[in-house]
Amino acid sequence: MNHLESLKQHSVVVADTGDIESIARLKPQDATTNPSLLLKSAQDARHRPLVDDAIARGRAAGDDVSGVIDRLFVAFGCEILKSIPGRISTEVDPRLSFSTDATVAKGQRLIELYEQAGVARERVLIKVATTWEGIRAAERLERNGVHCNLTLLFGMAQAVACADAGVTLISPFVGRIYDWHCAARKVSDIPADEDPGVASVTRIYTYYKQFGYHTEVMGASFRKVEQIERLAGCDLLTISPELMDKLAATEGSIERHLDPARAAAAGHTRVTLDEKAYRWMHNDDAMAVEKLSDGIRRFDADARKLDQYVAALM
Repeated sequence: MNHLESLKQHSVVVADTGDIESIARLKPQDATTNPSLLLKSAQDARHRPLVDDAIARGRAAGDDVSGVIDRLFVAFGCEILKSIPGRISTEVDPRLSFSTDATVAKGQRLIELYEQAGVARERVLIKVATTWEGIRAAERLERNGVHCNLTLLFGMAQAVACADAGVTLISPFVGRIYDWHCAARKVSDIPADEDPGVASVTRIYTYYKQFGYHTEVMGASFRKVEQIERLAGCDLLTISPELMDKLAATEGSIERHLDPARAAAAGHTRVTLDEKAYRWMHNDDAMAVEKLSDGIRRFDADARKLDQYVAALM
């Protein structure tokens, strides 16, 4: 047994990539994409037929660039679903992160395109940035049978609000929390046992299990295998192909660190949040505020580059 095989005994492994060949080779349960990953994949010559087909379909339907981008995301999602038994996460345009109505409309549009392609909505998670407006949009989408993955999640306020909204899944970002604390401490590394990103996901996981929330926790954005191994037992873990390969190359088994039975006795105090309380609690976490804003800006930059790439081809 290797560490990747061992990890799969404790957590659902998700591929964090838009590279179709890597997904087919690694055989994860689920897969997740975002504007940055799709930009990279769309520019790969191997995937040019998918891009051309999305453009052709968009032209036939009279779509603008935004409409073609929607078709491109769904085209990659449909192709990825051929290689996995589970779900694909497809992200809403980051420029809609502060509009509840626009996020709902985009999520419904993406689901419609998947269903037109013959994919059941149960196999799709709509990824939404974890702003207050995004959480409210996800709450509405969930009520309409559209399952959501709340991304760019860095703090406890975001996690509590997502669980109260009844979202299907959250993606707390381990690596970006780690990056922020490394920079703040002016160090090049933090041991996994002291890693603030690992500690954040552990706290969220135990809080959810203690209070019986059904929202799944998927650790994301890893920098090193030690972070992944310290979160063995988390509901899901989304991992890049490079780190999956490192896990697969290491012989032996890994210990389960997160367990629902132990989490049930964690001793957290239940938090109740309306909008005012949420905004105050989130604002009190400088790291979460900075990384959420930075994450939206980064995804926005790559979304604009993807727009420009597709527009040039059109």
